[in-house]
Amino acid sequence: MPMAFDPNKHGLEKVLRDYQVEALRVVWEKSEEGVTSRDVWKHVNKALEGVKTISRASIINFLNAMCDEGVLTYKEETCKGGMRRKYFPKLSETGFKKKIAKDVIVSLLEDFPEQTVESFMEVIKDKPELKEKLKEL
Repeated sequence: MPMAFDPNKHGLEKVLRDYQVEALRVVWEKSEEGVTSRDVWKHVNKALEGVKTISRASIINFLNAMCDEGVLTYKEETCKGGMRRKYFPKLSETGFKKKIAKDVIVSLLEDFPEQTVESFMEVIKDKPELKEKLKEL
């Protein structure tokens, strides 16, 4: 699932839809016990109640795409009616944010190497508050 970067949005919504952010949050919150797609579906629809309804298929597709991206992992378990997947975080929220940043930086460096480095240096020079943040790291 390719993530589209929108610099006009804030937080994780720069790369995810609102329901996807909610889905990941519940997986991170229940990292020890894991969650089923049904658990996530219920949580997301409750969180977005009055705004929109998300299909279970959309949740399953998103969770599986996040597994393919290396953000989540799963274990299959037997249940009434067959098998189901229980999802667990492979990356923490911090790790996921780092992955997003790395993916964006690598993409920019591959396509616009000189401009990316020049722009980074200009931002550090022109925005002292960001320079201070970097020093704190």
